[in-house]
Amino acid sequence: MYPMEEIIHIITHSIEHSIIDTLYLVPILYITYVAMEWIEHKAGSKTQEAVKRAGAAGPLVGAVLGAVPQCGFSAMGATLYAGRVITLGTLFAVFLSTSDEMLPIFIANQAPVSTIVSILLTKIMIGMVVGFLVDAALRLANRDKQGFRIHEICERDECGCVGECDTCKQNPELVYEHVDDCKIGCDHTHHAHDHAHDDSGWKSVLMSALKHTVQVMIFIFIITLVLNLILESIGEDQLANCLSDNEILSVFASALVGLIPNCAASIVIAELYLEGVLGAGAMLSGLLVSAGVGLLVLVRTNHHWKQNVAIIVGLYVIGAVFGLIVVALGISF
Repeated sequence: MYPMEEIIHIITHSIEHSIIDTLYLVPILYITYVAMEWIEHKAGSKTQEAVKRAGAAGPLVGAVLGAVPQCGFSAMGATLYAGRVITLGTLFAVFLSTSDEMLPIFIANQAPVSTIVSILLTKIMIGMVVGFLVDAALRLANRDKQGFRIHEICERDECGCVGECDTCKQNPELVYEHVDDCKIGCDHTHHAHDHAHDDSGWKSVLMSALKHTVQVMIFIFIITLVLNLILESIGEDQLANCLSDNEILSVFASALVGLIPNCAASIVIAELYLEGVLGAGAMLSGLLVSAGVGLLVLVRTNHHWKQNVAIIVGLYVIGAVFGLIVVALGISF
């Protein structure tokens, strides 16, 4: 048990370092988010259209586009899957490649470019391979033929599409072609994304970037404070040794944290990896399953709970397996 003076010293020292570490990252985070918001603002609809029309190449397109930072695309992918516009394999590819807040955190902490690129490429390759395997398995089982269900989502959520749009109402099989004119094309696809790009000017981009920066800054401060308190209390070397001695357990634990449907999951995993607390295997397992709010959107829009459970469990198993492979092969990024 520490004396009171030492406890106060640990707390004040941890708070001081957490504030400094967090404020140091803010300018870089904001600049990064401005760039990403501008790209999303300009290319969002084109990205959605590309994955919708990818067909058999869906896992390839989904894996590449899913690597775009933030979880907006994973939310869109979940909605498109619920409407059966994309395949299950494409959904897995999107979820597994989604980087969520990893890239901004790595950039803000000035991680080596080679490390960032290798992690992103690994996630893309895993997402693509798993996606094609899932679709191939469904084809062999004759379970890949499913009609579009966008009109069902509109009816269930009463978004007004079916009631206001005669084309959707009278020709549900044409919803795939008509989706851009249907309210689901905006309301549901971007429902879980924190902001709506209803303003085409820079003001919208700057404000959205500021909102993301503040949210992530709060998460980073809390996580950094907790981490500093732990490190100050038990010692950084002792904690690192503890986790390195239990690499297998850390892989499963990290994958479990990655399933938290919030950007905090990817922030925690990225920060712990950069601090040297998590190994490469644990980091990869956690980031592979960090689909952000995409999982929440899936549960909300796809009202087939057995499918949702199977997808979430499958995602966890895939993340853990690849994390264990990295540990077994001694791969580093």
